[in-house]
Amino acid sequence: MKKDLANIEQYHLHKARPEKLQFEIYDLNSYRKKSGDNAAMPHSHSYYQIIWFLDSKGTHYVDFKTYIIKKNTILFIAKDQIHAFDNRLDINGWLIHFNESFFMYTEVDIFLKYNIFKPQENPCYAMETETIESGKVYMDLILNELSNRTQFGFEESVRFLLKCFLINLERVHQKRDNETGSKNDSYTLQLYQFKELIEANYKNSISVGMYADLMNISSKTLNTITKTVVNKSPSQLIAERTILEAKRLLKFTSLQINEIAYKLGFEEPSYFIKYFKRHVKIIPSAFRNEIN
Repeated sequence: MKKDLANIEQYHLHKARPEKLQFEIYDLNSYRKKSGDNAAMPHSHSYYQIIWFLDSKGTHYVDFKTYIIKKNTILFIAKDQIHAFDNRLDINGWLIHFNESFFMYTEVDIFLKYNIFKPQENPCYAMETETIESGKVYMDLILNELSNRTQFGFEESVRFLLKCFLINLERVHQKRDNETGSKNDSYTLQLYQFKELIEANYKNSISVGMYADLMNISSKTLNTITKTVVNKSPSQLIAERTILEAKRLLKFTSLQINEIAYKLGFEEPSYFIKYFKRHVKIIPSAFRNEIN
């Protein structure tokens, strides 16, 4: 993968046409041939992407990992996550694209978002036979809806079918990881709401107390929530998101260290270097040399 000189290319779904359906399905083979070299360059999206590979072919790059594509591999690319296809153009499968505005309507959606689209964890797995068959059913139903967009309630139908597809995948994921019980407890929901706020504000040097105020709770309560659910402090979660973005900029761009510091909201590059070293154990330039 080549490194861009300054910025990571970001693509959008109907950004200039908000009245359009904020959801699309593409045949992966046609899409890949049309996208050419662009899709093989590190890039991100302002929307969510699900890639269903039907064949065992090639590799796919997501942030700092390379995944070997096996038959019926499904890959979840979160908003703003950096990824790239390999140079193969002849690949079969499906691409599902949707904006957050199309998807986020209920508490269930928040749980699906943070349990399926996890940029700092494994976003890739091979589906089992039962899941493949049910997935194909949902795909056929969605494609049928999209074939006649004048039908009564077609947008709601597509939205419900997408959620059913994702719920089915999450059930398999929980079963595979031997998870028990419901995740729909108040602490977990509040943790995800905190993560939503981090995503919107991590470049703005907002304190834990200010995050707590935005959630109408105390700093102590916020600390209890994060410690209970993920055994991390609020400041650790904020730092994880900041460091993830710093690592992306160090790997995928040629921005100078001071430019990255300012881009992430640090007033002084020296403070950014100390901050990065405290969390990663090496300075940013050393990380860049190591990972490249």
